[in-house]
Amino acid sequence: MTDNAQYWDRPAETLTRAGIEKLQLSLLKSCLARAGRSMFYNAKFKKIGFDPGSASSLDDVGRIPFTVKQDLRESYPYGFLCEPREQLVRMHISSGTTGQAIAVFYTKADLELWADLLARCMYMAGARPGDTFQNLSGYGLFTGGLGFQYGAERLGMLTIPSGAGNSKRQIQIMRDFSTNVIHIIPSFLLLLMDVIKEMKVDPQNDLSLRIAFVGAEPYSQEVRRRFEDFYAIKVYNSYGLSEMNGPGVAFECPCQNGLHVWEDAYLVEIIDPKSLAPVPDGQYGELVLTALRREAMPILRYRTRDLTRILPGECECGRVHKRIDRIQGRTDDMFIIKGVNVFPIQVEQVLMTIPEVGNNYVIVLKRENNVDDMVVRVEVTESVFVEDMRKLEHVRKRIARDLKSELLVTPKVELVEPNSLPKSEGKALRLIDQRVI
Repeated sequence: MTDNAQYWDRPAETLTRAGIEKLQLSLLKSCLARAGRSMFYNAKFKKIGFDPGSASSLDDVGRIPFTVKQDLRESYPYGFLCEPREQLVRMHISSGTTGQAIAVFYTKADLELWADLLARCMYMAGARPGDTFQNLSGYGLFTGGLGFQYGAERLGMLTIPSGAGNSKRQIQIMRDFSTNVIHIIPSFLLLLMDVIKEMKVDPQNDLSLRIAFVGAEPYSQEVRRRFEDFYAIKVYNSYGLSEMNGPGVAFECPCQNGLHVWEDAYLVEIIDPKSLAPVPDGQYGELVLTALRREAMPILRYRTRDLTRILPGECECGRVHKRIDRIQGRTDDMFIIKGVNVFPIQVEQVLMTIPEVGNNYVIVLKRENNVDDMVVRVEVTESVFVEDMRKLEHVRKRIARDLKSELLVTPKVELVEPNSLPKSEGKALRLIDQRVI
């Protein structure tokens, strides 16, 4: 698809602002008609008296109610589906605050679009056919692994699906196959710095790394500079979420000054999370996205809960697709650990099903040796606390096992005596984040 050294998809990437808006209106009209076939949006449109065929400008998107994660939970599994099941070829699942899963479906065309968008992202940042790409991301139901896998193969790179973990083996693979492009979460990239030192590997002479695509967890500009200095590479921010396909919604160009949202696939809004009114470019607010080209389950005006802003002005790279700033945080209490979204209420719901657990707990997030850890301190009942160590260890292991089953990450569990954790007359302090991000 490439036609010069700069663009993977020149027609899409060089659209003018007028061209983008004209295309978006056409895509929005077809998207609304398609969404109206789902049980959820069909009922929603009827309730508010909205005719999907009445949209005549992009401003009409404001007539559509926001979609939130709870809508997806309550409509599980097929409430948002717009295509017959016979047309589906892939499903990913993301967990939510109540433990209820969110199912995301894909047609063949959806996967083709997703692969093209990720190929476009990586090519924009400097990856090229013939490069060796090592994907140090989780696979399975997590969209990050397979999303980058298919995008890298579409671009034409030799793709190594090494997955997460196995640090020393990852380094050995990098050396053996001259890996020069990687996808990885920031906490793992930090951990590999220590492993490389332990193995006495010179990252700048023994490895061939040139580019790292880093996402799924927030990290600062200072951490990016540490990566770039240690590995002698360029580090590019990536952004995506399962509800919008997965990674590839927005990506940094070589200017590394904001992430371009591909507006030929997504309609972007920034709203005040309290008033829900749109905010001007340059002002921080909550990111709202509409998937304009998805077949299986287009999602309209999805409140991501991510805080960012649209960067005003034009990018030096020449692309006029809007740029969002790096994610500043969340409008809710979600946190990210080892690339997995976790809500404190998930922890509470697991703990409160265990009879030996008392009424108080606290989650402590730590960073030790460049690795993020989640510690759950739990008060147990008096009868359990006076039991022997075997009983306490049995309870601790059960809590850890049940939390891992719900959260998909393994926390450290510490049992403490009743009434030993701090209490407050106001809101309970359930989360203590001691990480320096």
